[in-house]
Amino acid sequence: MTDPVPITVYRRHPCELCEEAVETIESAAEEASIPVAIETVDVDSDPALRDRYGDRVPVVAVDGRERFELFVDETELIGALRDAR
Repeated sequence: MTDPVPITVYRRHPCELCEEAVETIESAAEEASIPVAIETVDVDSDPALRDRYGDRVPVVAVDGRERFELFVDETELIGALRDAR
């Protein structure tokens, strides 16, 4: 079995766009049959993260590289997952 692709979602609570981003990630991973390991990070838990991301959450990093901000395009995400393998 292939190691899961690490995905980090920088978010805050509550955040409807953040919930949608996680749902899109799960859907894309299932569609592409690529396992993912999703870590969520609350930007409000760290002043440096809060300063870095401000209101532009969610930010989604795929395999350590920030790829999406505010919205996740499922087709582009599938491509990013394939590139990360």
